[in-house]
Amino acid sequence: MISIEKSDGASEEEYDRRRRAQWLSGEARADGVARRDMLRLLAAAGAVGGAMSGASALGAPRATAATGTAATAAAAGIVKPLPADRFTIRGTNAETKFEALAGTPFHTPASHFFVRNHTATPILDAKTWRLKIWGDGLKDGRAREFTLADLKRLPSTSRTAFVECAGNGRSFFTTQQGQPASGTAWTLGAIGNARWRGVRLSEVLRQAGVSRHAVDVMPSGLDADYVTDDGTNLGRVRRPLPLSKALDDVILAYEMNGAPLPADHGYPVRVLVPAWVGIASIKWVGDIEVSAEPLYSPWNTQFYRLFGEAYPPEGSAPLTRQTLKSAFELPLNASVEAAATHHLTGRSWSATGAIARVDVSTDAGATWHRAHLKDTPHRATWTRWTTPWHPRNPGPTTLLARATDTTGRTQPEATVHNSQGYLFDAVVRHAVRVV
Repeated sequence: MISIEKSDGASEEEYDRRRRAQWLSGEARADGVARRDMLRLLAAAGAVGGAMSGASALGAPRATAATGTAATAAAAGIVKPLPADRFTIRGTNAETKFEALAGTPFHTPASHFFVRNHTATPILDAKTWRLKIWGDGLKDGRAREFTLADLKRLPSTSRTAFVECAGNGRSFFTTQQGQPASGTAWTLGAIGNARWRGVRLSEVLRQAGVSRHAVDVMPSGLDADYVTDDGTNLGRVRRPLPLSKALDDVILAYEMNGAPLPADHGYPVRVLVPAWVGIASIKWVGDIEVSAEPLYSPWNTQFYRLFGEAYPPEGSAPLTRQTLKSAFELPLNASVEAAATHHLTGRSWSATGAIARVDVSTDAGATWHRAHLKDTPHRATWTRWTTPWHPRNPGPTTLLARATDTTGRTQPEATVHNSQGYLFDAVVRHAVRVV
């Protein structure tokens, strides 16, 4: 039996400080990318300036250019239908239109769940799929393989949790704060909340023989290699986790909302890392390295760190937990009828605590009132809410929704800018017109 401290905010921060120091001093491996290339990429990521409003110089896949051809290619790389009333195509990705969630249940149907792909959804055969566990962090150093049937013979667990892209809300840095940020211009629909079923990663690691010397695990996906605009092949998508997190609440999920995972959401098995940025929840997982020393990849050095004037030149520690947000189930710039009662609905979520309250303003913040929470709040899931509104006077106005969680944190008026546009958590100014 391995005993290790449960991962919490303080231990995650300490881990990340240690990780950054080890990386900068060269005391770590970044398999698949030469260190000189990684340092060049890291320097480039740190140099992404406020004047840059499109895709990052090195980080964006070719398909993300804002052209009709890119939109067609992205749709071709996603298996499920993407009707225009539910999704906005963004390069290789599909963002859920938040108004399409109105009337849907607490668990996001797969038909409405956003898609974040670096390349294209791979078509895998569950009968031939294998999960390889390997690395010098195993007791005897010998790799093990698990079939899907092997995983299903282990004790199963279920967990409701959201998966959210770290860049969700990125566009509001530009449209609301006047500060350009590179990357996919998500509004608030790069999130979905589902009931996941699978086996705890801790159980699989114990079956594989994780040793007391292990410090990191790194899941890798089975989608195609990711190639940057300058031709650098960064290999398959992979991102390390501290062993403390891996042994805590991480799941190898094979079901979503009571059914096998759809192809676009990781079939046959994906990693689920509750409360962390979506990149940690690797889809189509094919192998997991267990290491006795810290591991690195472009997805925690070049990407998914905070760069900008408010951060050190080498960037922040790699991102772990998500943040706090709220969204209305109403189109931006919608028209609503005057002298009629409307029931405004929305959803709020937090990675650090359950939603304690949601305050809504229908007059651009001049007055506020508390919304009614429709669900029992829990951390790492969202809470639906509703509030009545009876506008009297025609004209433009701005709706605001501001959540507070059980840690006492409240959404701010503005988010500290970072050049890659991660973790936007400010109150979104939702413009509507009363007619």
